[in-house]
Amino acid sequence: MTIAGAVPVVASWSEPEGIAPRGTVVVVPGRGEHAGVYERFGRRIAADGYRVWAVSDPTVDEGRARAQVRALLDSTPSTEAGEAGPPPRVLVGSDTGALFAALLAAEGTQGIAGVVLAGLPVAEARSDAGWDDELALRTSCPTHRGRLAADDAVRHGALGTAVPAEWLAAARAAAVTVPVLGLHGDADALSPLAEARRWYAQAPEAELVAIAGGVHDALNDQTHRTAAATTVLFLERLRLGAGPIALPQDLT
Repeated sequence: MTIAGAVPVVASWSEPEGIAPRGTVVVVPGRGEHAGVYERFGRRIAADGYRVWAVSDPTVDEGRARAQVRALLDSTPSTEAGEAGPPPRVLVGSDTGALFAALLAAEGTQGIAGVVLAGLPVAEARSDAGWDDELALRTSCPTHRGRLAADDAVRHGALGTAVPAEWLAAARAAAVTVPVLGLHGDADALSPLAEARRWYAQAPEAELVAIAGGVHDALNDQTHRTAAATTVLFLERLRLGAGPIALPQDLT
């Protein structure tokens, strides 16, 4: 793990000892977050045998985030803990991290086998809510709310910053030719599900899972176990080269 001050710039979670990694997952945080915010998700995916990394918030420094992702995609596969894992290498993003992952895929970035997009913003998607209301917009999980509230490195009011317009323009669904899994709360007030559905409908190979009662951060909501399990199914499909998995459209 690389540290900048007290904030993890790149965090990683390894598969259980004695198990060869099944693939590599690179998590891209959303506005106001940092790599460590996704520890619970990272540990759960790693427990299923995947090498997981989380990079920095690309809305703070796009160049740094690009370089971190590129380094992980380009690394020689290794079974050693702390080293990049083997293909398939999949980007998982939340909020603007999802948009950034879609952007990289739309650009044809080499090494990306698929993308998982949680709470994808497809329009301006900003909020002027105070911190307590912002927490409610982000997650309905009391444990995760407490973690965010106690984390001085999480930027209050970050959801009030605009989604980069150039990312929205460039992250065209039709240009994303790798498999896509969308995880989207049907109660997401920041990025309404109906708007997201239109984006996914234009992607060549996409599955959209609407999580009943879910809000913006599908990876850290009360249904985080469902989100993680659905992600693992997607990863297994990519790893095995199998056909589409029949997933229900709406999950609780």
